Amino acid sequence: MSQLIDRLLFFKKYQGKFAGGHGVNTDESRAWEDTYRSRWESEKIVRSTHGVNCTGSCSWKIYVKSGLVTWETQQTDYPRTRPDMPNHEPRGCPRGASYSWYLYSSNRIRYPLVRKRLVELWREKRKMLDAVSAWAAIQNDPVARQSYQAQRGLGGFVRVSWDEANELIAAANIHTIKTWGPDRLVGFSPIPAMSMLSYAAGTRYLSLLGGTCLSFYDWYCDLPPASPQTFGDQTDVPESLDWYNSGYLLVWGSNVSMTRTPDAHFYTEARYRGAKSVVIAPDYVEVAKFADLWLHPRQGTDSALALAMVHVILREFYLERQVPYFQDYATRYTDLPFLVILEPSDAGQKPGRLLRAADLADDRYHTTEADWKPLVWDREQACPAMPRGSAGFRWENEGKWNLEPFDAVTGAPLTPSLSLGESGEMATVLFPYFGGDGRFGLNEAEPVHARKVPVRSIALKTGDHVQCATVFDLMTAHYGLSADATAWPDYESNVPGTPAWQEAITGVPRERCIAVARGFARNAEATQGRSMVILGAGLNHWYNMDMTYRAILNMLMLCGCIGQNGGGWAHYVGQEKLRPSAGWGPVAFAGDWGGPPRRMNGTSFFYAHTDQWRYEQLTPREQLSPLASPEKWPHTVLDCNIQAERRGWLPSAPQLAVNPLQLGQKAAQSGQDPATYVKDALVSGSIKLACEDPDAPENWPRNMFVWRSNLLGASGKGHEYFMKHLLGAPNNVMNEDSEQRPDFAKWHDKAPEGKLDLLITIDFRMSTTAMFSDVVLPTATWYEKSDLNTSDMHTFIHPLQAAVDPAWEARTDWSIFRGLAETFQRLAKGQLESETDVVLSPLQKDTPAELAQPYGDEIWRSEHPIAGVPGKTMPQIAIVPRRYDEVYDRYITLGPGLEKKGNADHGLQWDTTAEIQELKQTHPSVSVKYPERSSLFQDTDAVETVLMLAPETNGAVSARSWKSLSDKTGRDLSHRLGGRDGDRITFADIITQPRQVINSPVCSGVSSTQEAYTANWLNVHEYVPWRTLTGRLQFYQDHPWLRDFGETFATYKPPIETHSTPEALGAAHDNGNPVIPLNFLTPHQKWGIHSTYAENLIMLTLGRGGPVVWISEDDATRLKIVDNDWVEAFNCNGTLVARAVVSQRIPSGAAFMYHAAERTANVPGSEITGKRAGIHNSVTRVVMKPTHMVGGYAHLSWSFNYYGPVGSNRDEFIFLRKMNDVNWFDTTEKGQG
Repeated sequence: MSQLIDRLLFFKKYQGKFAGGHGVNTDESRAWEDTYRSRWESEKIVRSTHGVNCTGSCSWKIYVKSGLVTWETQQTDYPRTRPDMPNHEPRGCPRGASYSWYLYSSNRIRYPLVRKRLVELWREKRKMLDAVSAWAAIQNDPVARQSYQAQRGLGGFVRVSWDEANELIAAANIHTIKTWGPDRLVGFSPIPAMSMLSYAAGTRYLSLLGGTCLSFYDWYCDLPPASPQTFGDQTDVPESLDWYNSGYLLVWGSNVSMTRTPDAHFYTEARYRGAKSVVIAPDYVEVAKFADLWLHPRQGTDSALALAMVHVILREFYLERQVPYFQDYATRYTDLPFLVILEPSDAGQKPGRLLRAADLADDRYHTTEADWKPLVWDREQACPAMPRGSAGFRWENEGKWNLEPFDAVTGAPLTPSLSLGESGEMATVLFPYFGGDGRFGLNEAEPVHARKVPVRSIALKTGDHVQCATVFDLMTAHYGLSADATAWPDYESNVPGTPAWQEAITGVPRERCIAVARGFARNAEATQGRSMVILGAGLNHWYNMDMTYRAILNMLMLCGCIGQNGGGWAHYVGQEKLRPSAGWGPVAFAGDWGGPPRRMNGTSFFYAHTDQWRYEQLTPREQLSPLASPEKWPHTVLDCNIQAERRGWLPSAPQLAVNPLQLGQKAAQSGQDPATYVKDALVSGSIKLACEDPDAPENWPRNMFVWRSNLLGASGKGHEYFMKHLLGAPNNVMNEDSEQRPDFAKWHDKAPEGKLDLLITIDFRMSTTAMFSDVVLPTATWYEKSDLNTSDMHTFIHPLQAAVDPAWEARTDWSIFRGLAETFQRLAKGQLESETDVVLSPLQKDTPAELAQPYGDEIWRSEHPIAGVPGKTMPQIAIVPRRYDEVYDRYITLGPGLEKKGNADHGLQWDTTAEIQELKQTHPSVSVKYPERSSLFQDTDAVETVLMLAPETNGAVSARSWKSLSDKTGRDLSHRLGGRDGDRITFADIITQPRQVINSPVCSGVSSTQEAYTANWLNVHEYVPWRTLTGRLQFYQDHPWLRDFGETFATYKPPIETHSTPEALGAAHDNGNPVIPLNFLTPHQKWGIHSTYAENLIMLTLGRGGPVVWISEDDATRLKIVDNDWVEAFNCNGTLVARAVVSQRIPSGAAFMYHAAERTANVPGSEITGKRAGIHNSVTRVVMKPTHMVGGYAHLSWSFNYYGPVGSNRDEFIFLRKMNDVNWFDTTEKGQG
């Protein structure tokens, strides 16, 4: 009625004019504005960010009213850069702007939940028994145990109190430790940089118990093995601001405008500044529309394109013409001048290992670690010479670990020869070719190519003479440019390495390949290295991903781009740059109370314990170089992993086939040195590694924590195998056991189903992982806790801050694990108190153990065994005391370990006594047991401890860390602190405004408000060696396993055949519709972050309400599919059902399913299995590559999230077909609904 009156009085509401007639006064009511103003007013504004692994790390204003978060907007107070460079803001995206939806959504987990059948069993047993005995009774009854496992994924949770949930979990942990061992407790949480203390909460609890912390970067397949292989470092990259400094941007497999939204403006600004932009992607990605040129190679064939570009760069900028800048850079900073021993082979010789100082007769070369000091040919002295900076100098502490151009023996200036072309001596060298073997992307050629290479004959201490060639001469020959220039192929010849050759594989026109290679190199020549590759992880998800990455890195190294602002590889995947790592590490892994911690590479763990190895079709021998001897290789991939664990190359979890506490007790009572007792037992075979029988009940993982992760929903490659073997849950596996039988592992005819006794998920939303768990605990969101957040994309450190208290009964991760520790300590009395643990550790990177095996191919348990020497030929053995009756007191207290041994990171060590004393004053202990220590009780205590101890946030600590590097290199680097030795960054500082971290030698670059951070800057400009075998950028990999695989140099290897789509399987499930095999890819989605937001109603509406598969128009025509049809994708691994999106931007032969829809939203049944269909990873299975298992070999050594097998899945194929019946299982009859 009021609206009608307003309309009738419309012309009477004006009461006069003002401002010269430009304004009018009215008598209308403005009460309607109150609702609008009330909606957007707030009582306080709090700074926070989002820990969602998007890499953005953006600062946000969180608006709070009446104790509730009402909305969020971007902060705009980043410190300014210099006037001629763009600023960091705006930072943010629509995902962050809608995050508060999660706090109060229907999907929010409000209370602790336990599976109903398990609660019934628990409460029944607790009537008569104590907590630990009650859990033991359930586990000792196979029928009871299987009864709740079978309900996983089927709903049926019951709300319980925190006290009951904590008691059940702690009792399970204690029973597992007593019965099986602490390493049967396992935790998985990813990407600590996005919320460091939330990650550390769980790993600290597990480490105090002796549990196993799983790596994630390798399991996600975001870890590029090529980075350690090349740099001896993992993913140190330029910040996005440095894009602006580039003159030529290759955006390769990265969809910047979509997945790097907060940073995309730097890409736009670089283009306005005049940078050339070339986008390389198989599909027409969003960023392609901004490019000057879009190249679209067939998916999985990128290495062929990159290698052809390398061919052009070598020919035109190194051989036909020498660019002074390139020549100097290659000689000074790469391994190209180093000498390689040639080994005899049929019809010629083949490249072997690098020539080492220990090989020569002259006593001057026989210094410490001479096995680790490779040699070059000194042009002026006409003899082999020992340059400084190689791995053998790193641990000597004599000040020679630097890249100064002097002979390490004589001190004279060194003039390494890049080529031995003036020697007059030639050899025929054989190189393998793999381009004719694989699933697709093939180009047939002879499997072995012979090329002429200049060499020098060098006398060894044995009296023998060997021919040696430089890495440069071998590489040019490998890429088709031998010493005989008349034999060079032209660009039009279909000869391996040429632009025409790659065109036959990739489909990229040869003239465009040539033009991009020339443009990239010419810009680098003109700008002294300011050509850059922005690289996305999509390329890294292929089995032979390291060949692609190394090929691309070859372009950058040859053009002198690494370590130069505006150049280098900008590799962005997850939020990997945890900047205050040295302060965070001791807190996260309880290093303050001793150690070492148990840490395990996730890929090997899941491959073994989800039994994916039982279905393996690929063999190591079929992947070997034609120049290798296959008979010395084991038959299965699992055997290679076992060999690596025996050697100490990789960690094990569980470690031993016995309870390590019981072993520790026996060792202590033996009268021997406990470590020697354990070593003798391993060598004699009286105890075995658990990896040698992964299906034996005593070797199963028993309790698993998942927090900050959707392991089963987003990253569980081989999802259905997880369901079947790890969980014992309903599954869609359609595979049969392989005919392969491992040489070193015991085979069980019946595979176990349901290895895990207990799966605990800690999350704020009901994800797929939570749906399959036994216990689900509600955690705080990013606006409900205090934490720290850093990123690769900029050099600021951000807070997560509690704008409101955790909703309903949610608790912060720190509070959750603290409560568990308190309950555990209470229940442990009389069960577990003071115990002795035996911990095995691999030959770890950035420790002296990385130099354990200089020639890389010896083993103490083999047909011809060598001596078992812990830390040398086998894992390191540590005897670790455990105080299970003090777990809570130690959890909430910073221990004495840092005062005793100092702090360390990346092989550097410094004293922290002053910081520990200050923490005792500012954060006094609340522990009754340890009142003299400092406190870690609150998450804010832990935050301040990290900031106090890290060189990136404490200038005094940074000064000590720079001195440590100065002492090691013999070069004063204190000026790189930039005068910030008095700076201190506290939590109060970063909640006020973003703060740029302090320069630290833990990272390889430096930055300020005047310069953008770029990786490897210290190496190039301060002569700090790379942490590799040669101390330089590595083109050549000389480990025996890589030589056998033909991967000494980057080479083209087509996508592999996974054998998941046999013709018989497609025929067996004929529904009358056409079916074809398609390559199955899972790139990142547009508006979600992994699976976050995938169940948001708005996002579901935009994404057709559930899972979708994108296919090309051509393939849709072949399949008689129209847009929005329901389709089923299946192979031996499992099945999934989705709607089809038919798009002209998808290449023929491929199907894209964006990562990742949840199983909780609109997933109908499978026509094939008659069960609820799966998720994107239901049709995948992990295949591990043996070359990634190498260790104890300088830069090729294992470290947590540094090097190791990765969970590749893009070589996978599916059958796709249209569905006839869509069954929602909402009626009693199958096929209806």
